Amino acid sequence: MALQRPKGTQDLLPSQTAKWQYLEEMMRKVCREYGYEEIRTPIFEATELFQRGVGETTDIVNKEMYTFLDKGERSITLRPEGTASVCRAYVENKLYAGPQPVKLYYIGPMFRYERPQTGRYRQFHQFGVEVLGSEKPVVDAETISLVWDLYQRLGLKNLEVHINSVGCPSCRADHRQKLQEFLAPRREELCPDCQDRFERNPLRILDCKNPKCQKLTQGAPTTADTLCEDCQGHFNALQELLQAAGVVFRVNPRLVRGLDYYRKTAFEVMVEEIGAQSAICGGGRYDGLTEEIGGPPTPGIGFAMGMERVLAAIEVQKAMPDQVERPFVMVAALGKEAEGKGFALLQALRHAGIPAGMDLLGRGLKAQLKNADRQEAKLALLIGEEELQKDSFILRDLSLGEQQEFPWQDALALISQRYREEHGS
Repeated sequence: MALQRPKGTQDLLPSQTAKWQYLEEMMRKVCREYGYEEIRTPIFEATELFQRGVGETTDIVNKEMYTFLDKGERSITLRPEGTASVCRAYVENKLYAGPQPVKLYYIGPMFRYERPQTGRYRQFHQFGVEVLGSEKPVVDAETISLVWDLYQRLGLKNLEVHINSVGCPSCRADHRQKLQEFLAPRREELCPDCQDRFERNPLRILDCKNPKCQKLTQGAPTTADTLCEDCQGHFNALQELLQAAGVVFRVNPRLVRGLDYYRKTAFEVMVEEIGAQSAICGGGRYDGLTEEIGGPPTPGIGFAMGMERVLAAIEVQKAMPDQVERPFVMVAALGKEAEGKGFALLQALRHAGIPAGMDLLGRGLKAQLKNADRQEAKLALLIGEEELQKDSFILRDLSLGEQQEFPWQDALALISQRYREEHGS
């Protein structure tokens, strides 16, 4: 029996990777324009980083991490998200000693042991942005604006940006008390996870996806009811800045996000067409996270988006342009000497930036031309024994079915000219 890939993983075949490259290039382009630099962190980290950084009350830490002991008996975890790793790198490499804020982005695989479903895998890929070193609401607005801008350039429609403030430790304590008072009579009816969260982090109960818990928390106090003056002012300023930037959003008082480290701003971007898992981006402010992992007090904000889910939305909305790089010319050579001469030209064409190919199976002329059609090439360059004797080649326009003979010395210049004319350069 042939071996198969592990459950919850996927093979990205050439027909798919072209789409991934398009998405990644757009992400990198937007980040460059916004002044963000790429950071690459290890795929595995010390387990303690995620226990302290992500939070021990989260589903990620409690249920979903791939954790193991290495040969030195150290507890290691495949990274389930990117923010904690970026903050660890910020502290360990003393990036706080340089100009602030530090604006970073990352693209790479993450790992969570969860039930695979549409757009959700056990090995998945995230694009994320982190800004460390500024507590100003304009940073929150820039971060959300970057997401909005990226999705507009990708051609996505029917998006909803949901925002909320989850408060700070000061006003969160007041909300915690009121929420526990509201939930106390209903505590025994909550799911086992939420019963456990009641004492450790009751705010997370509002994020539970269990329908019964959602019903039991209807009418529960939200963080909007207890924001302190500073948090309310921050949230008001964020809304004004987003309006000025033309970002369409709505305030969702029940939005709390699923990680323990969020403070003040929390946001998600929703799109309905990809099924039950409709969020294609989520993030928020995490002032205090760097302190939690042993660094200096540093405000921070960021987001992450699952790239599989973004691609699913692009596919559903038919917003993906054709990304397959077709050969502009296929060299059809007959005989060993012609093949050698054609191969030398092939390399010269590629060095000139012209997509080109040739037959690699030693087939006859008819089969080579059929393959050129299948490859959707614009031109076919024919060279056989007769052309070798005359030091010439035949250039066939595959769409018109017309062909003409030229001196071999003109091959590179002629095809280069045709390529420039075709591509307007």
